[in-house]
Amino acid sequence: MTKRNPDYDFKWCPGCGDFGVMRALEKALEERCKTANELIENTVVVAGIGCSGNIVHLQDGPQPYGIHGIHGRTLPIAYGIKAGNPKLNVIITAGDGDFLSIGGEHIGPAARRNLDVVCIIMDNGIYGLTKGQASPTTQLNVITATTPLGKLDEAENPLELYLTNGVGFIASLISTKPKDITKAILDGINYPGLAIIHIQSPCTTYNDTYALLKGDVKNDIEPLAIDLPESHDPTNYSSALEIARRNKIPVGILYNKEGSISMNQKIDRQKQSSNAQQRSVDELLSTLRLK
Repeated sequence: MTKRNPDYDFKWCPGCGDFGVMRALEKALEERCKTANELIENTVVVAGIGCSGNIVHLQDGPQPYGIHGIHGRTLPIAYGIKAGNPKLNVIITAGDGDFLSIGGEHIGPAARRNLDVVCIIMDNGIYGLTKGQASPTTQLNVITATTPLGKLDEAENPLELYLTNGVGFIASLISTKPKDITKAILDGINYPGLAIIHIQSPCTTYNDTYALLKGDVKNDIEPLAIDLPESHDPTNYSSALEIARRNKIPVGILYNKEGSISMNQKIDRQKQSSNAQQRSVDELLSTLRLK
């Protein structure tokens, strides 16, 4: 990666789950550009701060536009981009520390607005880039750099958080299944509203949970990640919430709300029903220029 782009020397640890997520995103964008017959530059990737944010620099092939904001503010930045140019395909890439801690306050407003973006969240249960501090999804009693006596607070349940905040499309996946991630990203792009693809992406250095997710028969470890049954109806909110509250990690499309109306669709509807004159961006900016 360094040879390809010497201006950026970002490295992931060997075995990092984010590698699988990166390849899935690349494949999804490639397929979307082909299907929609549009340039990849029509996609904007808004990256959070942390290991997951490096995806914006490490894409192979033609590059989407990428932007790093300040920590935890991917949703407000994406909101501004999508509101300013609804034709853009906006994707957020962030980690559990970035999205669920300082960024957690933005999930509810984005869901209520039904912001038409896809959020790809890489959950490794730790702050990896800054050397292993406890994050919102770090489990209770786990010893980390910031919890030497064990974590005192219960781990956040991201899926329950998304559902109760009103997110309309939620997929729960693991980084070892890039093909499934690719499909979920494409489904999220096509969903009219806020879509979150929450991915278990283990940190091999500070929180290696591969064995827990996959299970280890020799050591009597039952798999934590379980495929959703074929009978699961993703349009059933109550069923999705009940599954989210179990002590397992579901793998698949957890929730897909029917009849979703995106933020931009609401804006268009209001414009059509209002007699107010809408000024262009250039007209608005011209009012700020000095005479």
